[in-house]
Amino acid sequence: MKHWSKIIGLFLVIMLTLGLAVGCGGGGEGEAEGEGEGTEQSGEAIKIGVNYELSGEVATFGSHTRDGILLAFEEINANGGVLGRQIEPIVRDNRGILDESMSVATKLITEDEIVAHLGAATTGCSLAAVPVVTQYQIPLLTTSATNPDVTVDPASGETREYVFRTCFIDPPQAVVGADFAFNDLGAKKAAVYYDNTNDYSKGLAGEFKKSFEALGGEIVAEEGYGKDDEDFRPTLTSFSNAGADIIYVPGYYQKAAKIVSQARELGIDAPFLGGDGWDSPELVTIAGAENLNSTYFTNHYSSQDPSEKVQGFVNAYNEKYGSVPDSFAALGYDAAYLIADAIDRAGSDEPEAIKDALAETTDFAAVTGTLTFDELHNPVKEIAIIEMVDGEQVLKTKKAPK
Repeated sequence: MKHWSKIIGLFLVIMLTLGLAVGCGGGGEGEAEGEGEGTEQSGEAIKIGVNYELSGEVATFGSHTRDGILLAFEEINANGGVLGRQIEPIVRDNRGILDESMSVATKLITEDEIVAHLGAATTGCSLAAVPVVTQYQIPLLTTSATNPDVTVDPASGETREYVFRTCFIDPPQAVVGADFAFNDLGAKKAAVYYDNTNDYSKGLAGEFKKSFEALGGEIVAEEGYGKDDEDFRPTLTSFSNAGADIIYVPGYYQKAAKIVSQARELGIDAPFLGGDGWDSPELVTIAGAENLNSTYFTNHYSSQDPSEKVQGFVNAYNEKYGSVPDSFAALGYDAAYLIADAIDRAGSDEPEAIKDALAETTDFAAVTGTLTFDELHNPVKEIAIIEMVDGEQVLKTKKAPK
């Protein structure tokens, strides 16, 4: 019995030692927070989380962004990867639900052991992931969350250390939109129709109103609509009666398309102006090509930009997916290349090193414009004005925020 007791005791000691070794080497708390030694010397794939709205109300935003990201990583891997290793994107659907975005971010970090987090597309789902990446000290790069609060804590005013974006923020596109309406279109009286359940829409509406009035314009009417509203005719009629010579609708494409369509039914031919939330093929499907004539929206890029970089991306995307890429696809493509560039410049797949390299990004040549991060982790670049002509997007002009 003593002999067997010694053997059993030795067996337990060995198992305990092995358990401690596994616990220290495979995804423990230290590594999840970017404090481990990483996998740079092992030749393993570099795992990047892709947390997007692949289903739900804004599925085109998320799915097109994902497609741009995957195209970029495919190109990068075909050219040897980064640090001599392949990139492995881990794609998850947050369904456009805030709690789900937080849950996805947590799983990507604690279970999939990603070193960087791409997404989400919307402000709400991006903000939901921010506490998670901050806790685990994993850099997050959002592609189209334009609310300023995404990279800056509104309570403290401090820049969120681990959060970056490749898109411009709401205020500049509203400022550029107001300048275009007043100076390019000659509008002097504007009506503003915004989604009163959406921070993105409300933020753009406020900035547009302030900028348009500062230029000498007049806001003759202002109204909010609800998430479940479908009949916009009474409000549109009041806008027309107020003498609005332009109507600003800073919402997402589903409602914007219906608003424009119903306005044309009423015989309202005033120009409409929106933000980047209009950018979806569904805009034309819902509103109708003819109804969208004399409408414009601020955007991150135009597929008609003649630059070699833009056309190279457009052709590659079209060859792979059989469609012309929208701004969400372009922003995803840029984000994937930017995160790979940061890893390369850092010379490491350590999250902390990647975060520092992102913060130091200067003059990065992106499809959506040359990108330099400011102190708030926002990119400084031009904004495109898109005109809808017979259902097609046409690059009207590009303006730098003033």
